[in-house]
Amino acid sequence: MESIWNGFKKIDFVFEGRRAILVCPNTPTKENKWLYKTEYFGAFPDFEIEMLKKGYYIANLENKSRWCPEEDTQMRPRFCEYLSREYGLNEKCMIVGMSCGGMQGVYFAAQYPKYVAALYLDAPVLNYLSCPYALGEATTNFIEEFEMNMGITLPELLNFRKHPIDFKEKLLKTDIPIFLIAGDSDKTVPFNENGRVLLDYFKENGGNITAIVKENCDHHPHGLTDNTPLIKFTEEYY
Repeated sequence: MESIWNGFKKIDFVFEGRRAILVCPNTPTKENKWLYKTEYFGAFPDFEIEMLKKGYYIANLENKSRWCPEEDTQMRPRFCEYLSREYGLNEKCMIVGMSCGGMQGVYFAAQYPKYVAALYLDAPVLNYLSCPYALGEATTNFIEEFEMNMGITLPELLNFRKHPIDFKEKLLKTDIPIFLIAGDSDKTVPFNENGRVLLDYFKENGGNITAIVKENCDHHPHGLTDNTPLIKFTEEYY
């Protein structure tokens, strides 16, 4: 089914039983580059709209859960291959990962780097003890939703070794460049317990990471008032 999204053609279709979206630029880049919005399609879309104007496609695939069960990660390579085969898109994408979408992007890029050219992570969930469990600085928890969707309880989580941040070593080895945005006053996904851990690790180990930490900013709004730095990053690395 076709419709219009912010002035661009939007194609809704079904992939392996899940809802999928592809938004098409009016004049695609020569390489048919595309952004993979891993979660919350349509939320804080300013950057995506600007990149559509520059010729990038935008795609999204429905997840079983925003907390990223393994089957969601395993499905992404097939989705990328489908878009390349059926629509001629580039075999690599740039991840746009906001909040839980950032977690999904980290899991995917660390395990399937051949499909990812760059990562844009915005207030990413990287530590389950921080979010959804709010055992540190966070003031809001999503425990019931998480346990219902993931089948993991707190006692099990204390010995869990597959938090998104546990994949930082694998992610570093991929050499995938990262653009990280976060608010320093985030009470939902506290920066000190999530994004800062990744930022510090990459800086200490020579990883390619660019970060903008917004002063006095909570979890929302995502993105930047001026997307120029993020656009320059995208065009440099993808």
